[in-house]
Amino acid sequence: MNIRNAHLNDAAAITAIYNHFIRDTTITFEEQPLSVDQMGARLQKILDTGFPCLVLEVDHEVIGYAYASPWHVRSAYRFTVESTIYLSPTAVGKGFGLTLYRKLIERLKQQGIKNIMGVIALPNRPSVRLHESLGFNQVGEFHDIGFKFNRHISVGYWQLEIDASMRQRD
Repeated sequence: MNIRNAHLNDAAAITAIYNHFIRDTTITFEEQPLSVDQMGARLQKILDTGFPCLVLEVDHEVIGYAYASPWHVRSAYRFTVESTIYLSPTAVGKGFGLTLYRKLIERLKQQGIKNIMGVIALPNRPSVRLHESLGFNQVGEFHDIGFKFNRHISVGYWQLEIDASMRQRD
């Protein structure tokens, strides 16, 4: 297993992972699969933020990715980010998500980030468990604000205060 910074040449692998979630789940509210070029443009935008964008490889194959993006654009939010993590369906439930997420949190702490917001389409018990195992606390829920596959979907917000989570482990 290898966790490294993402590069534009990872766009095809990232697209393949993400399009599964678009086509087959309500985890993302996107409804149309992306092309590699579209994902490449998004990836470049993420890389331009300066926040971490990581991929997890097993046997030189990208099986997951995680990144942080600005929570909101106003300056007062500069110490808060939104995290995103996706794993290939074959990689779920094997501890890869926990390892990748920990690395993302470590990098964000090094950058002076104070809060990480996890946004989860509900229900999604595996994602809730992952976030809570890392010290995230649910701070809100918006009921039935999304609509995909002919049903309304709620969204929950989980927050990790990095300094508080580090104090709890000491």
